[in-house]
Amino acid sequence: MRTDRRRGPTGNRRTGRAGSAVLAGAAVLMSLTAPATPHPEPVAAAKPAVTAVNYAVAVDQSASLAPEDITAEKAAAHRIALGDVSADSHITVFGFAAARTKDQSAVDPACPRTRLDAAGRESIGACVEKLRSRKESEGTGTDFPTAIRQGVHELSSGTDPAVPRVLFLLTDGKLDVTDSDKYGDEPHRQAEGERQLAVELKNAAAKNVQIWPLGFGSAPDKAQLDRMAAGGYQKGCVDLPSAKPTARKVSGAKDVGPALERVFAAAHCLRHKPGPSKRPPAVLPIPISPLATVGSIVVDKGDPEVTVTYIDPRGDTVPTTGEFNGSVFELAGGGSTVEALKIIDPVPGVWKVDVKAPEGHRSLPVAVSVLWQGELRGSITMDPPAPRAGERTTVTMRLLTRNNYEIKDPADYAGLKVASTFTGDGFAPVPLRLTDDGKGADSAKSDGSFSGTVTVPKSANGALNVRATLTASGLSADTRGEGGHVSAGPSPVTAGLGVVRGSGQPGDTVTAHLKVTNTTDAPHTLRLALADAPDGLLSLSPAEIVVKPGAPATHELTVRIGPASAFDRPLHRDDPTGIGATLTVQDATDGDRVLERTPVSVQVTRACTFLECYRWVLVGAGALLVIGVLLALAWLRQRRARRDPQGLMLHLIAEDGTVLGVHKAGHGQKQWYAFDIAEAHSNPRIERRTHGQYAVQRSPEGGAVLRRRGGSRTRLTATGRAELTDQLSLALGPDTTGRSTRTPEFSTTGPDDDYL
Repeated sequence: MRTDRRRGPTGNRRTGRAGSAVLAGAAVLMSLTAPATPHPEPVAAAKPAVTAVNYAVAVDQSASLAPEDITAEKAAAHRIALGDVSADSHITVFGFAAARTKDQSAVDPACPRTRLDAAGRESIGACVEKLRSRKESEGTGTDFPTAIRQGVHELSSGTDPAVPRVLFLLTDGKLDVTDSDKYGDEPHRQAEGERQLAVELKNAAAKNVQIWPLGFGSAPDKAQLDRMAAGGYQKGCVDLPSAKPTARKVSGAKDVGPALERVFAAAHCLRHKPGPSKRPPAVLPIPISPLATVGSIVVDKGDPEVTVTYIDPRGDTVPTTGEFNGSVFELAGGGSTVEALKIIDPVPGVWKVDVKAPEGHRSLPVAVSVLWQGELRGSITMDPPAPRAGERTTVTMRLLTRNNYEIKDPADYAGLKVASTFTGDGFAPVPLRLTDDGKGADSAKSDGSFSGTVTVPKSANGALNVRATLTASGLSADTRGEGGHVSAGPSPVTAGLGVVRGSGQPGDTVTAHLKVTNTTDAPHTLRLALADAPDGLLSLSPAEIVVKPGAPATHELTVRIGPASAFDRPLHRDDPTGIGATLTVQDATDGDRVLERTPVSVQVTRACTFLECYRWVLVGAGALLVIGVLLALAWLRQRRARRDPQGLMLHLIAEDGTVLGVHKAGHGQKQWYAFDIAEAHSNPRIERRTHGQYAVQRSPEGGAVLRRRGGSRTRLTATGRAELTDQLSLALGPDTTGRSTRTPEFSTTGPDDDYL
């Protein structure tokens, strides 16, 4: 947990709650792009697959926006500047309204083109503060044509056309040039403004500039915002509807941050998932997909005094900088109202964000969200791999993660698209549609396997080829292909093998059975191999099988799980790691004809530790040990109690049997009550002495034991006597504790007050 309380330049002193909400996404987006803080040791982690983007941010300064809307716009502009995913990106920020006279300008430059490296991000905050509401004398209308023209100029002049160009338009969407002399006579100004807007939108599309409007104010013109989004360049980072420029309306200050995150994610092909919002102290869950290669958990704290701890799906508290458990961490904005933890190669699953705050700083809710990018990988199969002309073949493209771990959450499949083609010798390309809807050739809905069937044209006479490309917003595309040949007729050797599924721990094996029939009169050698599995995670044996002619035969195949060291992240005992592969069987005797391709799915957990495996045995043994110790202590306590001399009535007896005195024994020392005979020749009596000549203790068998100095001991029964001197002896009287001792039978001739 951090103790840094420094306020950043975007703290809520200036922007208020609306500003802090907007700034939340800036921190997250910034965290994805901020240059890594030098680590104590080099970290061999894969760099996230991110690209640079050139941005322009146009901020509406017209009179139709309230002062708080201008404040929110400025915070949003700052957030965009801080939020890109690449230090090679550039940004330009300017304000706009409408010029009333020829001596005025519709555009107010704020931040010139700035590279978003560490120094650039530091400088953006100050220049964004130059933006302000215009005075009526300066022109308070809304000149969209000029603003778009300026943005297109900034994005297309001296920039690499291969780098995406994005114009964020922060406005209420209300075109107003009625007071602007540059648009002609007053009755025609608005119409001319509309005409010029159409021209500038076409120019933006021609210059590959996307326009992403974000609507502020109490009632933004959604139709106008949609028109400007549709008028610019329409091709996004991927060819998917989610990456197509769209307008977003901000529904109050609380929606500014989430709305900006959604827009930014769509414009840059990041995936965005909002989480819960609660007042501290609280634990906020947020899931990260196994497809993610780089992500950032954004925490909109609202108050800089809120402290945050991040816990991964395995229950480990992760650091805010450096490497841990196969991931790399970097925190941004720790001392401000918003912070974001950037994670390279994050552990997939549900993360927990533990937020706390001191008394007096718990009134504002804390919100959490995640932005991430990832990579798609897939494997492709054609069944049968060598179909005959006129025969149908089923093509399957199966989704894997970057490390070939299988995906469990159907939500991770949302937005996936597969484009595929089927070509070959002797025929024109044939349409092929692969779906994951559980219909037709697809066995299950939303399981990451896209399947479809195609009929091989009867004119096919040679090579066949199928290609498929997986695409999704926020994920780099992956293309796979498989080649084959048109079969001239039935294969002389056939092989059958169902889907291979199993589970185990590192070093365990999964068994499958391959059924083979050889209809020829000569043996055939089959080669077996695993494809699409990361090195060292799975191995197959045997690698070759010799199939004898004759009746069908069954061969046992063994898939062995690699050692734990082969996995790129620690395995979990209760959360299996899925490994996918494709098992291929080829007939080496028949020109490596592919006989079978089947998926392999293995769920791997780590072996239990000694404590985990024998936990209950150890718990039982511990319980028995505790019981034994308690019994031993009880026995010792009882034994001590049985020897305790406390309550013994010691009778001092004269030679003629007269009771000279009675003395009650106490607890003594180590169960021995020491005493001496005082005035033995004149007025004998028993007196307690720590180091006396005599000592007694109770006997477990009844009665007592008398010990004399020097070590000699005498058993003293309830009816007997023990000699002390030539004229004195010791006997036991009734026990004041109620324990059993018999009253000795002797006469009493003297006063019996002590006895009574």
